[in-house]
Order: sequence, then structure tokens, then C-alpha cells
Amino acid sequence: MSTAARAPRGGRAVPLTVGVRAEGGRAVLRARGELVHGCAGPVAEALAALPPGTARVELDATEVAFLDTAGLTALDTLREYGRRRNVPVGATGWRGQPRRVLELMGLDPVDPLSGTAPTGPTDRAASAVARERAEQLDVLRLEIAQLRHAIDSRPVIDQARGILMAAHTCTPDQAWEILREASQRTNTKLRQVAAAVTASAAPGGTPPPEPLRSALAAAPRRVSTAAPPPRESCGRSPARAGRRAAG
Repeated sequence: MSTAARAPRGGRAVPLTVGVRAEGGRAVLRARGELVHGCAGPVAEALAALPPGTARVELDATEVAFLDTAGLTALDTLREYGRRRNVPVGATGWRGQPRRVLELMGLDPVDPLSGTAPTGPTDRAASAVARERAEQLDVLRLEIAQLRHAIDSRPVIDQARGILMAAHTCTPDQAWEILREASQRTNTKLRQVAAAVTASAAPGGTPPPEPLRSALAAAPRRVSTAAPPPRESCGRSPARAGRRAAG
């Protein structure tokens, strides 16, 4: 039982095969391949060949490699069989891309036949597209918020780096490390550390809170020790560094 279902991914024919195993009134249809347009035929043939007295039918989708909205007609065929014969049906073993499609459809990825599905292929496709677009929109909104925060934070951070470079004769990278270390050691957001440094440098400015002030005072020494010996070492003037190198 097979159909040469044409896969939208590569344009080549990928057959769907459905094997049947029946025992004790329970029948398992083992699907292999891709559930795409035309796949309902092999499923219907397998169902028609089930022995009389079959009390339950399950589709094992473990080896289903690809699923699209047209392929869901196979589930409709199985659901209709159960309705006409008044027997329970199920479809389990979904994983990978087929499982993702079921999730986008709002179906239970453990057993999509256990819940209520959209009424038709058009509704299913619209549901999948709407869910995908909603997820993409959420990602874009998060990225925009992060970019806006970065843009808002950049000026005050650059100002704080300039203040630290003047105060400690540091390189831009060392000034950044001072801000970062003070942020980590006081569990304070980097932008808040930069704002405190900038505010304290203004005429009549308020000094940072004590924990942050201590961290900012200690950070230049640690940064200077951790960095490779530069000509403009943090905490030493370029002239002094040159004298040490000459000596």
C-alpha cells in the first residue's frame, strides 16, 4: 500500500507506505514516508483491509518524516473510519517537523485525534499561518525592544566610559571592563552603573551608593592586573608606564 506523494521540499516523489499489524482486536497502522497530498489513499486502503471485529485502530507516525496541511486528510480518513465503525482511533508517535506542524495547528502533538481539530484544510492552513505569524511578530517585538534599550543606553554608557578614562587614564576597553565588573559585583544593571557615574561627575552631583562606589573604586585595580601590560595601563599615566618600560 503506497502512493507516490510529491514532496513540496524537493519536487521528487516520496512514497508513503502503510503497514498493518492486528492482534487482539487492536490494529496498528505503521506509516513511513511523508504525509502530503494524496496520502489519504494508502490509509483508506489499509483501513479497508482490517479484519472484522477490530475494536481499536492506531496510526503509528514514528517514521513519518514530513507533514503538510494537505497531509492531514489522512487523519480525517482515520477519524471518519472511527466514526462510521464506532471504534476508538488514535495517531501517536509524532516528532520533529510533523509534530511542529500539529502544534501550529493547535492540535495535540501526542495524539491529534484526541481533541477537536479545525473543520477543513482552509481553516487549518489559516490557523497555521496565523500562529506562525504571531510567533514571528513576538520575536520581532522582543528584538525591537532590545534594540531600543540598547540605543537608549548607549549615550549614558559612552559618557561614563569617557569619565572613567579621564579619571583613571584608561583605554576605552578598560573603562568598559570597570563598568561591567562594578555591575556584576553589585548586581546592578550596566546602564544604572553608567548613570550613577555620569551623575556623580556633574557639578554638585550625588556620589553613587556605597556598595557601587566601593566596586567602582576597586575595579580599576583588578582590571589593570588582569589586562596584559599596555602602554596606557589603567591607574597609571602613560609617562609613568614609559619610565617603567625604560627602566
